[in-house]
Amino acid sequence: MKKFLILIVICFAQNAFSQTEPPKEYISDAEKAIIEGNQVYNTAGIDVRPEFPGGVEAMNSFIKQNFKSPKEGLKGKVYAMFIIEKDGSLSDIKILRDIGYETGAEAIRVIKLFPKWSPGKQNNKNVRVLYSIPMVIN
Repeated sequence: MKKFLILIVICFAQNAFSQTEPPKEYISDAEKAIIEGNQVYNTAGIDVRPEFPGGVEAMNSFIKQNFKSPKEGLKGKVYAMFIIEKDGSLSDIKILRDIGYETGAEAIRVIKLFPKWSPGKQNNKNVRVLYSIPMVIN
């Protein structure tokens, strides 16, 4: 019986001291603007997708020109993910999967060389967009 009472007291204490999110009506307009301003959208959920200058073909040729394979005869795909900011710059570059031999580091170097993209838009406002690409290595 004591164990059961202790369990009930622990549950009530946890519920009483747990943190909860304030109701939406208590969030100020400034806080709402900050939350909405930093939100990252997926390419599927926006009105206008971000685009590399010149399109996908130009991006692939840019990668082919600038990617220096660390080992001869290396073939495969390097998957990268990054955020396209409101001004078209890139941030938070991550490699999801690489083929080894420092290809991930080389992919990050090439992505940092990308020119500014045309940003994504939602309701005629520039928004931050999460974008992922496969980089084919031949």
